[in-house]
Amino acid sequence: MLYLGCFFVFISVSAVLAQTSPAQTPPLRAEVVMKALAAAYPDRVGQAAFRNGDWAAPVRGVWYYYAEGRLLPDELRDRAAEYDPQPFYNYPENLPPWREPGPEEAARLRDQAKQRTEHPPKRSQHFYDALWRAHTRAESYDRLKTIHFLGKKILVHYSIMEELALVEERLLAEAKTNTQLRQWINGINTMDTWNWRSIAATESRSYHAYGVALDLLPKSRGALETYWLWTARTKSDWWTVPYERRLHPPEAAIKAFEAYGFIWGGKWTFYDTMHFEYRPEILILNNLSITDLR
Repeated sequence: MLYLGCFFVFISVSAVLAQTSPAQTPPLRAEVVMKALAAAYPDRVGQAAFRNGDWAAPVRGVWYYYAEGRLLPDELRDRAAEYDPQPFYNYPENLPPWREPGPEEAARLRDQAKQRTEHPPKRSQHFYDALWRAHTRAESYDRLKTIHFLGKKILVHYSIMEELALVEERLLAEAKTNTQLRQWINGINTMDTWNWRSIAATESRSYHAYGVALDLLPKSRGALETYWLWTARTKSDWWTVPYERRLHPPEAAIKAFEAYGFIWGGKWTFYDTMHFEYRPEILILNNLSITDLR
């Protein structure tokens, strides 16, 4: 749900697809993704359009093309094979019931982890660099602001300050009557936010590099698992760890972040349960409502 002036508007993939020409049914994945990006960042991404044989959307005057998921400027479209696609994945509203992967799925996950190590994914950073105006470490640092969030001082991109303030407001309000949530908030030890780096075991820029991701860690994790790559150091079949052995934030915390455009890494197969990042386009693509202040 986007706040525009004095009106609240629910944005979902259904609304995005309403712009689709009747002659294009079902719409191309390229069209759906580019329209979702335009809806997610209306102050920075212009209206998506079909041009030069592909769907594209402008960011500050430069057109970026879907390019089979690579999100490339026109001059790099002929080099699309050099990059891996950006992750526009299924993101469930709620965690599905736990089930241990069968032999075939376990083999697939084992192979994916191996491929990730031997051939680290390399995604084009051009679109998101332009979106956040952070092409270099120095540029990224210039976009940061220091704020207080749940009692911690953190560095974040200036454009998500409002969203985080609203997340905090909701968390503190619910914590008054939710003991589990209150204990979780009080137990947070560190918040890792901005860090100019790549995603671990990849050649792709982390959302931490833009200042739009947060890792929230408690004072004690006990024997619970947090991050698949950390688990894999001592347990090669990391995918067999059930939910009850993972360190999950309370459901109320997850929903508070999601309500304002953040996704939670605990819903990924390659889980990262301490991680939240601002990706409203993922929520829109999965038909999930957002309450976003503009």
